[in-house]
Amino acid sequence: MRHDAPYTLAFCGAVCVVCAVLVSSAAVSLKEDQLRNAELDKQRNVLFAAGLAEPGEALDAEEVQRRFESVRQRVVDLATGEPTDVDPVGFDQAKTAKDPETSREAPPNRASVRRLPNHALVYEVFEEGEPVMTVLPIEGYGLWSTLYGFLAVRRDGNTIGGITYYQHGETPGLGGEVDNPNWKALWPGRKIYDDSGSPTIRVIKGQAGSASQAPHQVDGLTGATITSNGVTNMLALWLGDSGFRAYLEEFREGQGP
Repeated sequence: MRHDAPYTLAFCGAVCVVCAVLVSSAAVSLKEDQLRNAELDKQRNVLFAAGLAEPGEALDAEEVQRRFESVRQRVVDLATGEPTDVDPVGFDQAKTAKDPETSREAPPNRASVRRLPNHALVYEVFEEGEPVMTVLPIEGYGLWSTLYGFLAVRRDGNTIGGITYYQHGETPGLGGEVDNPNWKALWPGRKIYDDSGSPTIRVIKGQAGSASQAPHQVDGLTGATITSNGVTNMLALWLGDSGFRAYLEEFREGQGP
């Protein structure tokens, strides 16, 4: 049996090539399944934010699709708030935000978002043929990572229906408490805008009280001030003039079919 250096190197190289081919083949063959599962996970979280599913409820693909029948996906113009003719199926908002041709530089913001897409994907919830809520994608930097989530807003364009985060790298037990159902349960009924129309919803340090007592405040995450501030910062951006403000006005007034 040969044990010289050239043989060893050649053997190792051959093993590396075979492994690389196998890994690449698996990645390509599984790509469609991965994309499908990622989309399914987003749809689950839209249902959670809108209150169409209970926190922690196990939903298989068939059940997600059944409940999602009451949700209409729309691609809207972020600047005007008006619906576009862009097909929501396959629309990749993250990809469009990175492309200078389909995005613009974000104004200075504390959410550390550099670019905003020209078009955004929203999810409108219907009951008996009438829109009752819309779910908006939100994102922004916390302590260690960018948090990606959804915020549900009721038909008045001002009252929060729910919030959820589906991707982040915050510290478990601290900033990771954005996943805590008890904290998320504090959001429904809070108000986004004050009497002047400015987005004032924020996560404070300590306890805020009920929605009636503190309509624009939510309890802070214990031991996670920076993550709490990150949530406030991203909402200030995405609910402001550069974000979904124009769309929420359109949604409140009522859009076409």
